[in-house]
Amino acid sequence: MNLVGRQSSSLLNRPTQIVESLSFGHQQLQQWRGIRVKVLNGNLEGALTFMQRKMQSSGIERMIKREQTHHIKNSEKRILARKNLERKLRSQDLARKLQAILMKKVSLVLNVVFVGA
Repeated sequence: MNLVGRQSSSLLNRPTQIVESLSFGHQQLQQWRGIRVKVLNGNLEGALTFMQRKMQSSGIERMIKREQTHHIKNSEKRILARKNLERKLRSQDLARKLQAILMKKVSLVLNVVFVGA
């Protein structure tokens, strides 16, 4: 299990230590992309929702989901496969367009060089 997984599982097992375990040093904060949340007036629910919002906006939640190794439903597999295929086709199409533009520029330069010579 990776570091983020251990950190999140320890938070779930010991909710009273959320503030202490999320209070990383500055260097560790940058390295682990940690999040600090203060519990004000004993409002733990509010702090948890705020932490969840911060995790979503910073991308930690996507990183944790990506690294999870659990059973993926067939419908999820199909959706992921379709998205990957769309991404691949988009990049291939862009590469084709860029190559066509480059070929036009190269042929234009070659024509100028040969005509000028």
